[in-house]
Amino acid sequence: MNNKRLWARLLGVEGAIIEDVEWEPDEGVFVHVRAGYNQTQRCPHCGRRSAWEDNGEGLRRWRALDLGLVRVWLIAEAPRVRCREHGVVVAAVPWARHNARFVRDFEDQVAWLVTQMSRSAVSELMRISWRSVGRIIERAVADGRQRQDLLEDLARIGIDEVSYKKGHRYLMVVVDHDRDRLVYAAEGRNAGTVSAFFDALGPERCGTIEFVSADGARWIEDVVRERCPHATLCTDPFHVVKWATDALDQVRRDVWNRLRRSRDAADRDLAQSLKRSRYALWKNPENLTAHQERKLAEIQRVNNPLWRAYLLKEQLRELVGAKGRAALRMLPKWLAWAARCRLKPFVELGRKVKRHLPGIEAALRYGLSNARIESANTRIRLLHRIAFGFHSAQPAIALAFLKLGGLCPPLPGRK
Repeated sequence: MNNKRLWARLLGVEGAIIEDVEWEPDEGVFVHVRAGYNQTQRCPHCGRRSAWEDNGEGLRRWRALDLGLVRVWLIAEAPRVRCREHGVVVAAVPWARHNARFVRDFEDQVAWLVTQMSRSAVSELMRISWRSVGRIIERAVADGRQRQDLLEDLARIGIDEVSYKKGHRYLMVVVDHDRDRLVYAAEGRNAGTVSAFFDALGPERCGTIEFVSADGARWIEDVVRERCPHATLCTDPFHVVKWATDALDQVRRDVWNRLRRSRDAADRDLAQSLKRSRYALWKNPENLTAHQERKLAEIQRVNNPLWRAYLLKEQLRELVGAKGRAALRMLPKWLAWAARCRLKPFVELGRKVKRHLPGIEAALRYGLSNARIESANTRIRLLHRIAFGFHSAQPAIALAFLKLGGLCPPLPGRK
């Protein structure tokens, strides 16, 4: 193997022709390269061979991956070409993306690292600026979106929101249930944001959507019914259980406030015993500690309304866990029990469940929930925590697509 081929292999630019290598002790290695004949004078946007325009700004250099402790730059001419579609643009080079000052392998490594650690740590490791890391992320995501259409072949999707910043700043996210990947994200939590997703999807692909899972929010359901009238809307069963848990907590607070304000000393003692009973009521019976089991037994013995509320919550949880025909048979009986239980929060919950009954029945019948999208939300929050937050939504969205949308490039040298 000659020296030029060895340098091309070491730098990962085997599509380029190595002309010369210079070593400057204070700065690093400078490798003079040029594109092969078949890769010259091509438009960076469409790849079409175009007419030569001028020499542009002359020689340009691109940062390559370090060789050990030494920095490496590629140096080459950057002429401009006149594309019939895109006008006068700087000609594409095979070793770097358009408008980039780094070679492709360098950017791919940065894009992979930023999904594993904070941007500041990546900046320190790769010896580039913090803002350069952000621009590399944007180019990597744009490149990934050109290679694959995330909105293609969607049949079962989930829609939800996740907070990305304090002050009620939210992202609306859409996840493909079949591929378990993020396919759309945008700033906002309203009907307009959901409509923008269906606008991007287009009428033809909206017709291929078969199931949409959501958490029962009106701003999602109304738009889905309008834009995808043939899709089956599934209300996430675990959010239904959360509604029941909230109703149980409201009963607990009402009972505790009534007892502690009573003039009867026995009632005040009972109120004291109900303190710190929240987790005993919330947790699944199989996960209770010994102390929580005793607290629950005390509630069963002395407080009938609160115990009745606990049984209603547990019955709904068991119903959701059963799914299928068994759950569909149990649901009308639970609704009848909630209607006559004489507990205002659960009477209101029964009415709410009736309003969402078609969606709940569809979720129980087809076994579709928001579990995948809740998992995606958890991973998005983790990315935000690693990054120590974002000033705006766009960097957060780009990083989410890089990690969860299947757009993250592999490390250089790996398949």
